[in-house]
Amino acid sequence: MYKDFSLNDWDALIIPGGFSYGDWLRAGAIAARTQAIEKLKDAKDMHIPILGICNGFQILVEGELLPGALLPNENSKFVCRWIKTYVEKPRGPWLSLVEEKQEIDMPVAHAEGRYYVDEETYRSSLLKSPIVRYAPGHNPNGSIYDIAGVGSEDGLILGLMPHPERSSEDILAPRGFRANGKILFESLAHSLKKGW
Repeated sequence: MYKDFSLNDWDALIIPGGFSYGDWLRAGAIAARTQAIEKLKDAKDMHIPILGICNGFQILVEGELLPGALLPNENSKFVCRWIKTYVEKPRGPWLSLVEEKQEIDMPVAHAEGRYYVDEETYRSSLLKSPIVRYAPGHNPNGSIYDIAGVGSEDGLILGLMPHPERSSEDILAPRGFRANGKILFESLAHSLKKGW
């Protein structure tokens, strides 16, 4: 149970996708007001890497661990398909093996994945941080600046709408895509071995 959760036993935290509290109110909004989010803030202070995937990204944004907001998709429909992304300013434990502009193919599956951030925050904060962008022609939800994911400036915290865990075996990828999302988890393992 999350109320019994202790940070002492973990080297990293992953908040998976799903529908926390049925996504009532807004996706991730209720979960971000539970005792669990306080534990995430403690984890940040303890320099424990945190990855939020899909609903986990929504929770990180709602809990103000990452900037911005996640809005309903521009087409008002649930989107489930493979997309191509690329990474800018890769740094931190989740992206330590990723090269600048490296392309990562992953599936998306969401109805509220349209990332939004005001221009001032984008220019003053996000442009200094790791950003995962949808490749041209692959933005499935109308996210501003084609943003698929954002990180804290040091890369300790990363939030993504695409699912890297569903892109870990070649047999999972459809024609024209590579299942290379596992590089995030390989990066974490590499970083932890190096003493992150």
